[in-house]
Amino acid sequence: AAGGKIGISMPTQSLERWNRDGSYLQKQFEDAGYEVELTYSDNETDRQVNDIQNLISDGVNLLVVAAIDGEALNTVMDEAADAGIPVISYDRLLMNSDAVTYYATFDNYKVGQKQGEYLVDALDLDNQDGPFNIELFTGDPGDNNCNFFFGGAMDVLQKYIDEGKLVVKSGQTEFEQV
Repeated sequence: AAGGKIGISMPTQSLERWNRDGSYLQKQFEDAGYEVELTYSDNETDRQVNDIQNLISDGVNLLVVAAIDGEALNTVMDEAADAGIPVISYDRLLMNSDAVTYYATFDNYKVGQKQGEYLVDALDLDNQDGPFNIELFTGDPGDNNCNFFFGGAMDVLQKYIDEGKLVVKSGQTEFEQV
């Protein structure tokens, strides 16, 4: 019900994206009648754990967490669950935790497809013979979103790799290799 307290834990203020997301969420919750405590953890996992513990101690009724490391917050998520506080995992899935009530994110698979489509269009792969050299990369395998980005991009690009229009010189085309 309106009048509760929401704790928001964002990873860092050093990226405009997280500043925008944090202030947007804060405004939306405040406009709906909630008190909001917004924290930023400077991309330090220990600090994020401490921030979340403080939010729990401050008596928040809901936590919104954009994790720095989706696998490093299990203990503090257990603390939230023990306190009966629902948790929204925001953008980065909190892995190996039963404390997550809801996961809110972009369609990361679609984002990967869009990345692949950009390359197809920029290189005009449907009209050019190639070959074009490409090396694939992805983010931290601990970030669950990377699987979706990579899978979406490869669903677009694999056809061109198979046709020889795109050549991966290293031969590294599997997520685990990349």
